[in-house]
Amino acid sequence: IFFFCLALLFGTTVSAQLVVKTKCPEFEVDLLNGTVNGIKCSDGIEYIKSKFPCFTSSEPEGQNTTCGGGVFFKDRDLFFYTLRNYVEIGEKFKGKLSLPLMGAARSRLFSMLGNPKLKDDNWEAYSLSYGTLLLYFSKAGRVNRIIMSSEGTETLRLCN
Repeated sequence: IFFFCLALLFGTTVSAQLVVKTKCPEFEVDLLNGTVNGIKCSDGIEYIKSKFPCFTSSEPEGQNTTCGGGVFFKDRDLFFYTLRNYVEIGEKFKGKLSLPLMGAARSRLFSMLGNPKLKDDNWEAYSLSYGTLLLYFSKAGRVNRIIMSSEGTETLRLCN
């Protein structure tokens, strides 16, 4: 009886440690339409979570939160800032981009996007049909961060 109880105790402990990891589809970013697998920059937290249940963290929307709320995929270097209506893509992004912008030289962007609406030493902002495409550059002059926003350049508020 003692060994039976001991085996039962260890058996339930081992099975309790097995957790199925939530799977997500591969992220496909359409930079010209401002979507990630069809999800827009302006879509809400619950909708994003339902489409991508593999998020690493989330923050409820509100003025008292750090960046106004969002859904974050740190392991894939993709961040949805829902109150501020933008998506940030880092240089370690795991997924597909409709245009090969990540790592692209600044000098090659005109052929893909035309002239930027605003320009600075470290970034360029392009006005597109959905809002703004903002590209940040490394010291070597290559794209290392992409932001898609449904806001125009006049109303865009980024989280620092």
